[in-house]
Amino acid sequence: MRKVLIADDSRFMRCWLKNLVEQNGYLVVAEASNGQEAVESYVNYQPDIVLLDITMEKKDGLLALKEIISSDPYANVIMCSSMGAQSIIIEALNYGARDFIVKPYFHKLIDILNKVEFKQVRAN
Repeated sequence: MRKVLIADDSRFMRCWLKNLVEQNGYLVVAEASNGQEAVESYVNYQPDIVLLDITMEKKDGLLALKEIISSDPYANVIMCSSMGAQSIIIEALNYGARDFIVKPYFHKLIDILNKVEFKQVRAN
């Protein structure tokens, strides 16, 4: 079972994402409410996939992404945001995000998780 870390400042979104992800066969090993917690949780739990919000307290998602990728260049980080500005998407992808989802992403999320997982399996 693939392990997932969910990092979002909204408790509602974390709960919703956890339910959706677990209903589709993934295991949520940790949740983070800010970027600093996301980086620490990544180091502690080594999840297979990270769902990382852009706008968070203490450390935003882009800075957390940089730190996660710096510690593990093969990390599978999917950025999530309500802001779909092309410059932010390009910046996240340039920093090493595997994909970028604009909220609300109800139907696309599982497809992207499966795509990232498939690429991971093929790489091994």
